[in-house]
Amino acid sequence: MSGTDRPRLGVGMVGYAFMGAAHSQAWRNAPRFFDLPRSIDMAVLGGRNGAAVSAAAERLGWRSTETDWRALVERDDVDLVDVCTPGDTHEEIAVAALAAGKHVLCEKPLANTLAEAERMAEAARAAQERGQIAMVGFTYRRVPAVQLARQLVEEGRIGRVRHVRAQYLQDWIADPEAPLSWRLDREKAGSGALGDIGAHVVDLAQFVTGEWLTGVSGLLETFVHERPVADAHAGLRGEAGVGRGPVTVDDAAVFYGRLTGGGLATFEATRFAWGRKNAIRLEINGENGSLAFDFEDMNVLHVYDATEPARTAGFRRIVVTEPEHPFVGGWWPAGHGLGYEHGFTHQVVDLVEAVASGTSPRPTFDDGLQVQRVLDAVERSSLADNVWVPLPGPRRAQPAAARE
Repeated sequence: MSGTDRPRLGVGMVGYAFMGAAHSQAWRNAPRFFDLPRSIDMAVLGGRNGAAVSAAAERLGWRSTETDWRALVERDDVDLVDVCTPGDTHEEIAVAALAAGKHVLCEKPLANTLAEAERMAEAARAAQERGQIAMVGFTYRRVPAVQLARQLVEEGRIGRVRHVRAQYLQDWIADPEAPLSWRLDREKAGSGALGDIGAHVVDLAQFVTGEWLTGVSGLLETFVHERPVADAHAGLRGEAGVGRGPVTVDDAAVFYGRLTGGGLATFEATRFAWGRKNAIRLEINGENGSLAFDFEDMNVLHVYDATEPARTAGFRRIVVTEPEHPFVGGWWPAGHGLGYEHGFTHQVVDLVEAVASGTSPRPTFDDGLQVQRVLDAVERSSLADNVWVPLPGPRRAQPAAARE
């Protein structure tokens, strides 16, 4: 069936900065590299500044614009709303889109507060009964090496999980004179390193192990309490303007927890690690072996098989670029690695396939809610001298398998 014969999926996206550009590329590329069951119509891009959103739409490939997200949500040519705005607007936009009968993709973390996330998950459950889909964008779980790690754990290759070590290390605000951005404002971002990047490694640890955190203890720290006000923004950072303003979020988070299978997990999230640009490090030690991954070498998974003879045992470096590896068959010949943007394309592939089949893609809003509970528990632990905070069980027995 040709693209013109396939049922149309009209997409409306709110937000066009860093995440908006990444999502736009994914919506453009997915139907060009994968055989999708729907024809993608990048119908409308939403943003408050009319001139800026028009320029972004032309650059990113959207055919029309709206300056009011409410108008975008109500449009008849929009079947799915993609929310790429700061966290303080996630609940309002996503819940309104679900109420309007749209499918929803929402960037992570799901919300700024646990109460907001609970309301979003409740709205998504009600919408699911009407045949709608709501998915949260924990994109790193769709990196092929991460998918392979999940498959190996699921197959029992390393046995019962004993340890997880998860880190997300960046350095973009390590300079104390780096200007303020919305990510340093609690009203807009909800939290700092904890929610912005810590949420990712919480999701990855649970996704790869197939287990949930049952409790946590944590510590948050803000190293720089005041920064120059930014008068222009580009990517994560901006250019300093006149005056200084307060930093109202954490700069770094460290916490540990216990998994449902009894294993121990330690986490670190910081934007003060000089030299680490986007280092997502995950190591899992099981009864029979270990897995190790670093996003700064994202096409590689290191695997240790403890059942091999000691004389020849050692970590094997698997280059995850073969057609047999998850998602890779849609791209380049073996050895021609993928990059940051490809995870977003894979997210679109799984989402569109779920829309077409009427199934719920993972991570769902309930999965996002569970991560939000972890973030909330870490904050409460830090405020109470690092006390242990138990976590309720998830609505599902286990998180998603690979490709979910």
